Amino acid sequence: MPSNKASFFKIIFRSIFRRAEHLVFLLKDKLSERNFIYFACVAVAITCSFAVILLKSFAHNIFLLANDINGFLKLPYINSLLPIAGILLTVFVVRNFLNNHIEKGSSKVLYAVAKKGGIMPKKQMYAQIVTSSLTVGLGGSAGLESPIVITGAAFGSNFAQKYHLSQKDRILLLACGVAAGIGAAFNAPIAGVLFAIEVVLTDISIAAFIPIIISAATGALISTITLSDDVILNFQQTLKFDYHNTPYYILLGILAGLTSIYHARNFQKVEKFFSSFKNKGYRKALFGALLLAILIFFFPTLFGEGYESIKTLSSSNPSVLLDNTLLEKFKSSEWVLLAFIGVTMLLKSFATGLTLGSGGNGGNFAPSLFVGSYLGYFVAKSINLLNFTHHLPIANFTIVGMAGILSGLFHAPLTAIFLIVEITGGYDLMVPLMIVSSISFAVSKQFEKHSMDVKSLADKGEVFTSDKDKNILQSINFYNLVQQNYKTLNLKDSPGKVVDIFATTEQKMIPIVDEHKSLIGLVDFEEVKAFIFNPNHVKFMTMSEIISQPKEIILFEDKPEKIMKLFETSKATILPVIFKGKYFGFLSKIDVLESYRHRLKEMIIE
Repeated sequence: MPSNKASFFKIIFRSIFRRAEHLVFLLKDKLSERNFIYFACVAVAITCSFAVILLKSFAHNIFLLANDINGFLKLPYINSLLPIAGILLTVFVVRNFLNNHIEKGSSKVLYAVAKKGGIMPKKQMYAQIVTSSLTVGLGGSAGLESPIVITGAAFGSNFAQKYHLSQKDRILLLACGVAAGIGAAFNAPIAGVLFAIEVVLTDISIAAFIPIIISAATGALISTITLSDDVILNFQQTLKFDYHNTPYYILLGILAGLTSIYHARNFQKVEKFFSSFKNKGYRKALFGALLLAILIFFFPTLFGEGYESIKTLSSSNPSVLLDNTLLEKFKSSEWVLLAFIGVTMLLKSFATGLTLGSGGNGGNFAPSLFVGSYLGYFVAKSINLLNFTHHLPIANFTIVGMAGILSGLFHAPLTAIFLIVEITGGYDLMVPLMIVSSISFAVSKQFEKHSMDVKSLADKGEVFTSDKDKNILQSINFYNLVQQNYKTLNLKDSPGKVVDIFATTEQKMIPIVDEHKSLIGLVDFEEVKAFIFNPNHVKFMTMSEIISQPKEIILFEDKPEKIMKLFETSKATILPVIFKGKYFGFLSKIDVLESYRHRLKEMIIE
């Protein structure tokens, strides 16, 4: 009977889904292209918003449950056990239901935009929700925003694929999903729009703002209706800016930039350490989870996203962070609390690296806010304890510090500024936010050319989101443009065959190869045209007398920017391509530029 009931509901669900699908196709036929995009951005935003609600609610309720258990037993070790279970369960799901592969980090969205025309796998619509809810919901020291970004992008991308939209519209809806996700996660629509534009998209026109704004607003609206203030990060305090504190905000900006570099590099070192493990399964997961459990045992605020501790830190009684820790009896000491906060801040990069490197899923967006708030508190409290003549507003520095680290890590100062403005509910801190975010960005950019998410891709030459030209070049498959139909000759052939090829084909270049297909040289029509059609002259010449060396040679493994540099330095319009030491074909600069023009037209969102 239960199986019959399940089959019945499955049939009903499929019927409803097919009817909805048919309705959307009908709307596509009836509506103009622009109006259908408006409909699509709302549909994507609604779907993405409910995924955010599911993720955030699960993570928050698990956090409350763990705290209730801790409060009842008065022991700090309970929080340490849950992340172990979460990471192991995540690995189990990935191995058994996701083909032993899960793409982590918002860099995958950037890669999809730059290299795949905005196409993302269908499984990303659910894989991120399941795995990150297990990891972060059960206490893994990471954030949900990166999985939310990937999920939103996947919803947008697959909606566009399903209804056969163009590449421009596919990338636009991908960005709409991202904006809706961030807007819903923080109830911050402006931050959602800016994140989509500042981090994800490579080029955009003013007209494309409208669908992204609609998506972000829809996400924020649904979040406002369905999520309580306890679930999302927000602040109720009235915050004022005192211009006398400007030098201290400058100091915070410098420290935020340096701390961003510290966090990014240590996180990457931990991830690299785990990627070198021979055993990629449960042993690696258990090893990393046990190390994470030890950190959480001594520093319980490393548990989960950490948003509750951020709120506590900006409150009037931050000493409650020492509750259920081994330092609880020292709660009255401000120096002990300060040391605890400073060490926790420095350990967050390791905790996040252990969480993700060992097999968990999550991101660095929430950790960046965590580290920023702890840094802001540490700076302001240290100055207050050491300087009896000047008192800094600790809540202000705690909140502004978040923007500093977010800007430094993700190289997204506008997103950082407006996110904090929106979650604090006012613009009174706009000036210090601008100071800290811009300085942190400048310091971080000085030492790290690319943001943390882009760095791993940039190191491989796969994506450069800050440079539109390189993005487009990276999206071109150069070796599909290689012409392999050129007729070849060898040194034993007579120059008469050169005459035949030039006379009967459109070739202006003839590759001369040996018996192993290695390139010996070229016969360039421009160099020999003065005498090559003179029979008396050619009759007494040998092949070696008319060949020349190519101005440059393209190797099959050369990166796009190097190939373009070879064309530029050689002043040539066509160059030979060598693959594994053998002649492969010719690449034309004209073909490359035509492909560039075509890709540029596709990628500009209008």
